[in-house]
Amino acid sequence: MFATPEQFAAVNKTQVESLLSIANTAFASAERLANLNLSAARALLEDGLANAKTVLSAKDVQELLTLQTSLAQPLVEKSVAYSRSVYEIGAQAQEEISKLVEAQLSELNKNVSASLDKAAKSAPAGSDVAIAAVKSAIAAANSAYDSLTKATKQVAEIAEANVTAATDATVKAVSGAAPAKASKKAA
Repeated sequence: MFATPEQFAAVNKTQVESLLSIANTAFASAERLANLNLSAARALLEDGLANAKTVLSAKDVQELLTLQTSLAQPLVEKSVAYSRSVYEIGAQAQEEISKLVEAQLSELNKNVSASLDKAAKSAPAGSDVAIAAVKSAIAAANSAYDSLTKATKQVAEIAEANVTAATDATVKAVSGAAPAKASKKAA
């Protein structure tokens, strides 16, 4: 398959560079996720202390119930924002890795096609049919992979839209429930 050691070294270098790119993407995503988690933990601690002080300052049960209801909404909104951020980090990492894999597959297909063309030139008479069959099989596999990739992207887009709609509905439900409970208790 490799005519010279230089070709072998070039392929190995390309593979190592690809693995390093994937590793860098994974580490960058892990770093972003760790920063997000630290920020969320810090905010949760600060909010928890502030909320505890607020709840402790309540003068009666009615005020305590009203405070608890009003404090729940920001917590839900922050939880939803955190979940969206985690999802975005994962989606971006997946997209970057998919691009790298697609580039590798494209390069592999190009090399296999070039190798087949080279083999066809030195192949005995009558082997054209076999080489054409292999090329046809590769084209069919590439077509199936492209179709699968497109379908996967569509499923991911639909899932993302559904998650967004569900989280928006949850935030609206909590936002609407808090004033409704407060007005019922005040009456």
